[in-house]
Amino acid sequence: MALPLEGIVVVDLTQNVAGPFCTQILGDMGADVVKVERPGRGDDARAWAPPFWGDESATFMAMNRNKKSLALDLKRAGGLEVLRRLVARTDVFVQSLRAGAIAELGLDFPRSSALNPRLVYCSITAFGTRGPLRDLPGYDPLMQAYGGLMSVNGHPGQEPARVGTSIVDMGTGMWAALGIVAALRQRDATGRGGQVTTALFETALMWVSYHAMGYLGSGEVPRPQGSGTAMIVPYQAFPSADGFVMIAAGSDALFARLAQALGAPALATDERFRDNPSRVRNRPALVDALSALTRELKTTELLERLRVAGVPSAPILTIDAVLDEPQTHASGMLVAATHPRLPDYRSLGLPIQWDGRRPEVRRVPPALGEHTSDVLTWLGYTLDDVRSLRAQGVLG
Repeated sequence: MALPLEGIVVVDLTQNVAGPFCTQILGDMGADVVKVERPGRGDDARAWAPPFWGDESATFMAMNRNKKSLALDLKRAGGLEVLRRLVARTDVFVQSLRAGAIAELGLDFPRSSALNPRLVYCSITAFGTRGPLRDLPGYDPLMQAYGGLMSVNGHPGQEPARVGTSIVDMGTGMWAALGIVAALRQRDATGRGGQVTTALFETALMWVSYHAMGYLGSGEVPRPQGSGTAMIVPYQAFPSADGFVMIAAGSDALFARLAQALGAPALATDERFRDNPSRVRNRPALVDALSALTRELKTTELLERLRVAGVPSAPILTIDAVLDEPQTHASGMLVAATHPRLPDYRSLGLPIQWDGRRPEVRRVPPALGEHTSDVLTWLGYTLDDVRSLRAQGVLG
């Protein structure tokens, strides 16, 4: 299958989650991604374990398929020269170094663009390039806190809760990939590259956009809603006899179906619950009434009733159950590939299909420095050059 970014070369000078997730998306779309790592240590995420898969960090593996690894010491002149050659020949350069560090290497946007006018240059930052916090580092949980996300997550009256995945990091990686694809499209039209900048803090702000609009419009500070949401009722997890079921009756018609399915049609004509604004105002009474009914049914029976009635609902699955779910297998999201160290390797693929086909894993997450010689040969270095650079400690 011809992929959309086939023929595009990406240099990836990032680590942890946001940058690697961005470049993995580009790699899944067909780009040839060269991941530049420190010799001996590599991406910090290589040590973010347990859990391990074999001897490798599961976190690193989740963010770094479809890439080549080049182990390069950028503190040595020879290493920096290799990177400069890469930037001069590449289509996209993605970097997430601390504020000021890329300029110290002489590879900020103006100087990189001078090397390669067609270069699309992406900086993934913590707080952006302006403002009093622009020079501070950033990590996902800090941004969930600083951006307001933790203030609306969890349950009322309990300690703040982080969203249980790196949603700010991964969201920033998605925005970066989208910006890069747009810049490549613009380059097709103009012949020149451009600069793309994303920020973890700005992604966190975007995740709370409708909460912010609610505050701007009403003056009311949003609060945690547990499994629910402030503006729709019933739209949360309800107890069953043996667990919980998520119910999303997001319209008056769906609420009427829910009431009928639970054997309480009078709830739909109750003046307190006649429309969604009324249900929101009378949330506690309605939640209590519905919970008393759902608690009488086992999860499987409750789900069956709701699905027959056409009420949106779902079991609350653990990760093992999700991976075993027939819909997961039917979706094709679990993508297998031959791995030299892990015979049962599988990965969650890109949630996009082209012409009905999902991109495959063309390269499993690389060992540190696995492709160093290949990349340098592509850049025009001879085998003697590679041996010399390795002897100097430039290469890993």
